[in-house]
Amino acid sequence: MSGIGSQQSPRSRPTMRHVAALAGVGIKTVSRVINQEPNVSAATIAKVMDAARSLDYHPDEQAGNLRRADGRTRTLGLLVSSVDNPFAGAMHRAIEDLALERGIAVFASSLDDDAEREQASVAAFLRRRVDGLILTTISRDQSYLASEMRHGTPIVFVDREPAGITGDCVVSDNREGAMTATNHLLDHGHRRIAYLGDRSDIYTAAQRRGGFFDALGRAGVPTGSIPVIENLHDERSAAQAMLALLDSPVPPTAVFTSQNLVTIGAIRALRSRDAHRSTALVGFDDFQLSDLLDPGVTVVAQNPEDIGRTAAQRLIGRLDGEVAPPRTCIVPTTLIIRGSGEIPPAQR
Repeated sequence: MSGIGSQQSPRSRPTMRHVAALAGVGIKTVSRVINQEPNVSAATIAKVMDAARSLDYHPDEQAGNLRRADGRTRTLGLLVSSVDNPFAGAMHRAIEDLALERGIAVFASSLDDDAEREQASVAAFLRRRVDGLILTTISRDQSYLASEMRHGTPIVFVDREPAGITGDCVVSDNREGAMTATNHLLDHGHRRIAYLGDRSDIYTAAQRRGGFFDALGRAGVPTGSIPVIENLHDERSAAQAMLALLDSPVPPTAVFTSQNLVTIGAIRALRSRDAHRSTALVGFDDFQLSDLLDPGVTVVAQNPEDIGRTAAQRLIGRLDGEVAPPRTCIVPTTLIIRGSGEIPPAQR
């Protein structure tokens, strides 16, 4: 007699043999249906799928790799700077939504912008025979992937262009977006605009810094005395940098922050000094609740959903046999005006 809280013995998992017996077909027919192979009648597919649902049967993907004619695992590897960054999270969701429509699972990993971790994580995914990779690079050279690409593993680079190798790439228009942000501050009368930037060795940070200085140069603003603080990679370091600017002999009247975590850190510092209504700010990349602050945060917004969707489409296209030359897709940014970027320079 079983007592309260006792566990039942686990039932063995149903197999293809059980599905075949219930559907009244051969095991090979079940395999062809499960693996979506051609030349199986609709009636047979319906019988097999009904039997599978009735038995709560789920194919063993690891074992299926050995039998599947195309050798596919129906898995993708997604490697991003950090899965807890809102930009990466939105991109991940868009990739996953499209992949799931094709019965493909997405495995994600954070690289923490560590070059050694990039190569180790890529190697770990490839050992598990993922069908393809979507990769945000950090190492200076991605030529280590050339052999894998020659062997037919499709790789799409997102957010940052690869170096030392040519491949499909989906990126934001970082330089143009930074120019738009800077021009917006210039148009509101600012000339002493500070730049708070991410790590200078990151592709996107370099592009945004370039766009910032392009806009200043075209406006005829001398750049020699422009405050520039780089290699900020989190809220804390950005807040400290912003406080140092506020405490300087000639504080900036405006600031351009080149990454969402840097923007959040700068806002914390401005609010701690009650300077958030007197110092203008435009941030690169949107973030949650930015419209609910007072003032709302003016940003140049990327479109991570579009980046993720485009990357997934490119990768799935390659898996489906597309052989066109690699190409770079540039996704436009959008200036969203909310108040912080429209604060005029204080009269000194």
